[in-house]
Amino acid sequence: MGDTEVKHRVSNEYTKNISFLKKELAVDDSFDIIYLELEHAGRQMGLFLVDGFAKDSALTQIQRELSMTTESMLDEKPLDKLIKSRIPYVEIETTDDLDNVVDQVLAGPAALVVEGCDYVILLDTREYPVRGPEEPDTEQVIRGSKDGFVETLVMNAALIRRRIRDRTMRVEYVQVGRRSKTDLAITYIADIADDKYVKEIKSALEKIDTDGLPMGDKTIEEFIFGHHYNPYPLVRYTERPDVAATHLFEGHIIIMVDGSPSVMISPTTFWHHMQHAEEYRQKPLIGLGLRLVRFIAVWASIFLLPLWYLLATNDNFGPQALTYIGSEEVGSVPLFAQFLIAEIGIEMLRMAAIHTPNALATALGLVSALLIGEVAINVGLFSPEVVLYLAVAAVGSFATPSYEMGLANRFIRVALLISAATFHLGGYIVGITLWILLLVRTKVLDMPYLWPFIPFNVRAMRDVLFRAPMPLKNRRPVSLHPQDPDR
Repeated sequence: MGDTEVKHRVSNEYTKNISFLKKELAVDDSFDIIYLELEHAGRQMGLFLVDGFAKDSALTQIQRELSMTTESMLDEKPLDKLIKSRIPYVEIETTDDLDNVVDQVLAGPAALVVEGCDYVILLDTREYPVRGPEEPDTEQVIRGSKDGFVETLVMNAALIRRRIRDRTMRVEYVQVGRRSKTDLAITYIADIADDKYVKEIKSALEKIDTDGLPMGDKTIEEFIFGHHYNPYPLVRYTERPDVAATHLFEGHIIIMVDGSPSVMISPTTFWHHMQHAEEYRQKPLIGLGLRLVRFIAVWASIFLLPLWYLLATNDNFGPQALTYIGSEEVGSVPLFAQFLIAEIGIEMLRMAAIHTPNALATALGLVSALLIGEVAINVGLFSPEVVLYLAVAAVGSFATPSYEMGLANRFIRVALLISAATFHLGGYIVGITLWILLLVRTKVLDMPYLWPFIPFNVRAMRDVLFRAPMPLKNRRPVSLHPQDPDR
């Protein structure tokens, strides 16, 4: 780092360095910022650290070793002697930039200022509060690993390293946010992932200019990929290390954000959000059945309600075999209004379920079943068919592996319903056409969102529709432009 880049260089005057750090770290104003005055080997020393991040056992051992250091040991090149022989710690480095010292201390490492040294010693003794790597609730499998990502970046990297021991795997550190200085890691396998995609993501991260990332990975997604008015997710979130490792082997890039138990997989297509780990934990034929049922559920969640509304309100649209479709008990509320009220009710229940303590979840389920089910029908608010088809659509939304994809499909379903109710069959067809055009025009890092359906690729589309046996999956997706296409 050149002289012009360092605004506050570490001075040879010990008291000046200590005064600067005490002021910038607000030691006297913040109870959790600790400053220890030490004296070892005839030299004054100052130790700065954040109380909640300190690993007491490591710092105690370091002080014990320093207490056994004599003046003669530090007569020549005291900094080198301290680092190389007197401080028994693995993660140790030095810096001559006092502003960097402040940033590092606030991030967790401890800073040791030594009299007579024009460098500050940084000791990464932090130990973040962390929960155990439990199986994520949203991606459970019957067979398979039960560990999941946590909120600590280092542990998440270790969970992936446990599954990928490739020497070309990279976990590159990035810091974003002027005030939050949030830690990020870009993870990829260097001789598989496309260099162009890696450079684009790195460049996008470097251009982020904001004070902080309060929402973590979601904020990063919006900064990198844009498309703010597109309801569909442009990255796939996962809390499973095995899913992340699988995508790394295909050539994807993983973005991990400290403080978030989810990692972002990029680039991804529409079909990536339809996959689930359970399909690959069972025999190929069983996995194929699970995938087909899931596709049916997802398509039903999008198209079933507006299509039923068209058939129920227009007898001449459907064939003779479907004349039974329609509501015998119309109810006192128009069908369209019934659907909107029911959709809002389902959304309210979803929000209530998120905020409801586990002890009350059963009670909430009983109340919701009564309100939207039997009671609503008996009072004439809903017809039985509306409740039936709405329930099918809701199950389809919950069967979608990606939570973000499920929310986007729900938004499209309501839009198609409004279009069908307003412009009838023409509105329904135009709505579907606009939906397809939206997906066709969407690109993630220059990769078409609907690939391999549009543009069409026979081999890749077969892998989307059918769960192929793993020995036959010997090629990586061509859309990722992998440097090593053969598995």
